[in-house]
Amino acid sequence: MTDIKIRKALKEDCPRMMELVRELAVYERAPDAVTVSQTHFEESGFGANPVWWAYIAETDAEGILGFALYYIRYSTWKGQRMYLEDIIVTEAARRMGIGTLLMDALIAGAKERQFCGITWQVLEWNTLAIAFYQKYNAHFDSEWINVSLSF
Repeated sequence: MTDIKIRKALKEDCPRMMELVRELAVYERAPDAVTVSQTHFEESGFGANPVWWAYIAETDAEGILGFALYYIRYSTWKGQRMYLEDIIVTEAARRMGIGTLLMDALIAGAKERQFCGITWQVLEWNTLAIAFYQKYNAHFDSEWINVSLSF
């Protein structure tokens, strides 16, 4: 698949992006965990004060096959970092190099914006994703514990 293009996300991409989010939730064994509405998703990325940005992977023939969504995280020690929320590639298009194209776009974007790095999480059982990130010499930190508070 040589005609894969990477570009910045547009508002009209959001319905397909949400389809991929739901596909990821099934893959991550949490099909009912997606509760964000289409309206909230779009407003959060393309409203007056966007809080996320994304790169889209697409072909002319098949449309959107994946995306990488990020936001800005601030470290009091290091400054601004990109936080990679998700890289999602539809199951039928995995292992075609799309993840690499998206990760490379993220790295280039983070450097362009002069962020001090990129941070993300990966599920401990997702060995394919772990192997993918290891190719980038990513640091896996077992010292910190994930903590959340839901409302």
